[in-house]
Amino acid sequence: MKLTERLCQEDPEKVWQEYCGFLELDSEGYMKLQNRLLEEQLALWSDCPLGRHFLGSKRPVDYASLRQAVPLTTYEDYADILLQRRPEFLPLPPVTWIETTWEGGKRPVKTAPYTQGMVDTFSRNGVATMLLASAQGWGDFSVGDKILSGLAPMPFLTGLIGLILDEEYGFETMPPRSTIATMSFSERSKLGFKQALNRGMDYFLSMGSIAYYLSLNLSAVAGGGSGKKKGKFSLPLPALLRLAKAKMTAKREGREILPKDLFQTKGFICAGTDNACYKDDLEKMWGVRPLELFAGTEAGMVGCETWNRKDLYFFPDTAFYEFLPEQYIRSCQKDAPTLLMNEVQPGSVYELVVTSFKGGAFARYRTGDVYRCTGIGNPDDHSRLPRFCFVDRVPDIIDIAGFTRITQHSVEDVIQLSALPIQEWSAAKEFDTATGHPYLHLYVEIEPGSLVNRAVTVDVLRRHMEIYFNYLDNDYDNLKKILGLEPLQITILRSGTFATYQKRYGQPIVRISPPREQLAALVRLQAEDWAGEGEYPAI
Repeated sequence: MKLTERLCQEDPEKVWQEYCGFLELDSEGYMKLQNRLLEEQLALWSDCPLGRHFLGSKRPVDYASLRQAVPLTTYEDYADILLQRRPEFLPLPPVTWIETTWEGGKRPVKTAPYTQGMVDTFSRNGVATMLLASAQGWGDFSVGDKILSGLAPMPFLTGLIGLILDEEYGFETMPPRSTIATMSFSERSKLGFKQALNRGMDYFLSMGSIAYYLSLNLSAVAGGGSGKKKGKFSLPLPALLRLAKAKMTAKREGREILPKDLFQTKGFICAGTDNACYKDDLEKMWGVRPLELFAGTEAGMVGCETWNRKDLYFFPDTAFYEFLPEQYIRSCQKDAPTLLMNEVQPGSVYELVVTSFKGGAFARYRTGDVYRCTGIGNPDDHSRLPRFCFVDRVPDIIDIAGFTRITQHSVEDVIQLSALPIQEWSAAKEFDTATGHPYLHLYVEIEPGSLVNRAVTVDVLRRHMEIYFNYLDNDYDNLKKILGLEPLQITILRSGTFATYQKRYGQPIVRISPPREQLAALVRLQAEDWAGEGEYPAI
């Protein structure tokens, strides 16, 4: 039954409580639910070959015994089993496998099994997100059935969202899920926009970065201009009328057409990373602030914001949550202490650690996603639970706009393959001061004596580096093509800058995501006179 049809037959308050009632749980009720689901999972996980691989003869029955039996894990601990996709090793047979990027060209794909129970939970929490995105307050929501989607198709996790909303709840996704498997991103975007112009839309689902790109593209198409008129006049009459009305609105206000002139959305949902960089601009363009949804291939649908678009709450039935304190995030310490949901402290930063529910594969798994606890409870959204905001990926992974994951290995491979005379380097994620958008900043030192006539410039270095980044990591290539970003900036430092830093401060520069104080000191050294500290030739 369509969700819209169900709302006509049932009390909306009952529907709201079914999907969003978890917000009224207190910490005791939340942890009671978490522990019950964990005990059910451990009974399955302990008796399958994957569980025995970690446990040996141990059989944990609750969180305390799980923590004693299983250290913190990463994907390397599961890769040999999961990459073979052998269901007989798992707690329950999967109904689908979800993929995501692992580590560029070195280890390109991670896979995760999803059981029917996991899909059902994912489905329920997806609908909760739809209700919260359209809500104006507690229980005050409206539901439509037309969705413009900028999400990637299966086997990516975002494709599971479209599949569920389409098959189980009768939402009409644009473009249709059945047509997008072989289409390019550009083709999907154009078709979805054309269908939304013709039929209207109730929801817009996308990654924040993709939503920003699509919004700019929608405005350009709707505003006309060279090369666009033929496509416009081929649109159906309802789309032409919608465009004409939008033009009049924009002209009356003395500006270009914006998406809000074309559509009145009930809900706008953004997934992925770096959404904070785009939300203000997206709100101006669409007239509604995006609600953030957080999910991960291994973790499932973790949580979302409520109607106030301020804080994230974790769904209690997706996975068992632990929180690794900030001081241990850079550590590989397998027995590092973690906290539970009822133990986190406002203002503190944590990496999320999950144990799958419903027959999933992962136990005490470090997701690589970092959150800050922003407070406990909020009367505005009826919650007494800890609330969070997403910070970023862990420091040893540079995630640019949700598109690529750059690690020390991938940068080292690029440098080796390029044969460029780079002696020292450090890479950081930084943000453009004008737009606030993220990019990769590579600080490099060239080997002394290797610059013939000073001919190696930043632009030449960038071209060389990009050739190999594109070769090793297709997602990096997509980032530039699809988003129109220049995702790589390079600063050439004087020969000896890294050595001088280590001599002066007694520690080396961190290769990936160095602390801000290290970068600030590195930049200061570039401008200093090093007289008396040894001979360091300038570039």
